[in-house]
Order: sequence, then structure tokens, then C-alpha cells
Amino acid sequence: MDDFLRFLHARNEADNHAYAYVAHCFGGEALLDSHLPMLDLVGMLAREYKAMDPSDSRSAGLKYALRVLAQSYADHPGYREEWRP
Repeated sequence: MDDFLRFLHARNEADNHAYAYVAHCFGGEALLDSHLPMLDLVGMLAREYKAMDPSDSRSAGLKYALRVLAQSYADHPGYREEWRP
């Protein structure tokens, strides 16, 4: 799962950099209808999962949710088929 979380973090970072570039070039208004808040949520969920005790009953559900969210990166060359939910 560590490789998966590193992959998700790297994609999240890349997306955030892309949004920062757009905001710099076109102003913050260009991001009003973006999925930028979703990137923050994915990052928060990944941090919570990493800190969560594996015996926590919510662990399996959170793992599944992260895998569902990561499917948006399925076309990335670093995405692994075993990460599909």
C-alpha cells in the first residue's frame, strides 16, 4: 500500500502544481469551477489512511475509497492494475 500512497501523493502534487500554474497565468477565478477542493480531500484521506491503525474498522472502506479515487489516474504509466478496486 505504500507504493500506492506514494503514487497517489505524486499525482496529487502534480495536479496541484498544474492548478497553481493556471492560477498564475489566468488568475484565481479560472479555478472556481475546478476540482481543486477534491485534490485537498484526496490528500487528507490518504494521510488519514496512513496514520490509521490497520485494525480500525474504517480502514478497509477508506482503502477502497482511495482506490476508487485513484482510478482517474489509470492512464498514467505508473498506475498498477492491482490498485483497481
